[in-house]
Amino acid sequence: MIDFVGKWRIFFAISLLMVLVGLVGFIVNGVKLDIQFEGGTEVVIEMNDDKFATADAEELAQELLGKEAKAFKLKTYNPEKTDDNIFLLKLQISRSQGVLTGEEQDKLLKALIDDERFSVKEGSTPSIRNIQPSIGEELRNKSILAVVISSILIILYIWVRFRAMSGLSAGVTAVIALLHDAAAMFAVYTVFKIPINEQFIAAVLTILGYSVNDTIIIYDRIRENLGTMKKSSLPELVNKSISQTLSRSINTSVTLIICVIVTYVFAAAYNITSIKEFTFPLIVGLISGTYSSLFIASQIWVMWSEHKAKKKAALKAAKA
Repeated sequence: MIDFVGKWRIFFAISLLMVLVGLVGFIVNGVKLDIQFEGGTEVVIEMNDDKFATADAEELAQELLGKEAKAFKLKTYNPEKTDDNIFLLKLQISRSQGVLTGEEQDKLLKALIDDERFSVKEGSTPSIRNIQPSIGEELRNKSILAVVISSILIILYIWVRFRAMSGLSAGVTAVIALLHDAAAMFAVYTVFKIPINEQFIAAVLTILGYSVNDTIIIYDRIRENLGTMKKSSLPELVNKSISQTLSRSINTSVTLIICVIVTYVFAAAYNITSIKEFTFPLIVGLISGTYSSLFIASQIWVMWSEHKAKKKAALKAAKA
């Protein structure tokens, strides 16, 4: 039987390295926020095909308006005729560059139509929206609040369900593992300079649910073994419990990760940005979630429980 608890230093060192990488990425690159959180102007216009370069669109905005823009190719389908592709050019100009005025919007659209590098569909109605900073800030705050409320509810649920394991400690250690997963996703975004958007928040909430489910399976086996391994030490109990659930956890996670990777590849092949932005953090979170459930949560719980037992014994000895 593998000594999962005894190798906690190795597991914690790997997690610490991941956190440090994310911290370095944060210091060097900072946190890039998508226009949804930062505010700015978003312009979406339909094209005849996808034979245009996003770099050309960014260059056009810079030369014409003196503002840096980020361009994306989008592809969707006509709901009335599924074999009819719809190609879109999306330009995002962040708040730091200044929200576009009506005159600037008209100037940009006219330049796109007149420029031979782009094939704007005749008669198409462009979608233009100005996202005020206050709206982005409100969305960001509500997203953080959703993560906090989810964590509190998880602690309360585990506290009640796993009273045999000193429920509060089990709940807190499970949430620590979840924070580990969120940190892993955040680290990847800072290192690769990926803007954080609402898809990232949705992926984080999804991973919170998946990872805690994986952790609860191990906790459930620990609770069952508490009744049959009363003479065993906590490390022995946890090692056996993890060993009993190891194959199930790995098989489930690998199957799910393969499905998400296939979805990501499909979205990348057809340039479906929304799916790519959701599945990429999911892949990172699923790998981290499996790791934290097996090698972080239970090990922290053992350390917490042993510390609590030693403190209780010392207090009892002092009273004697």
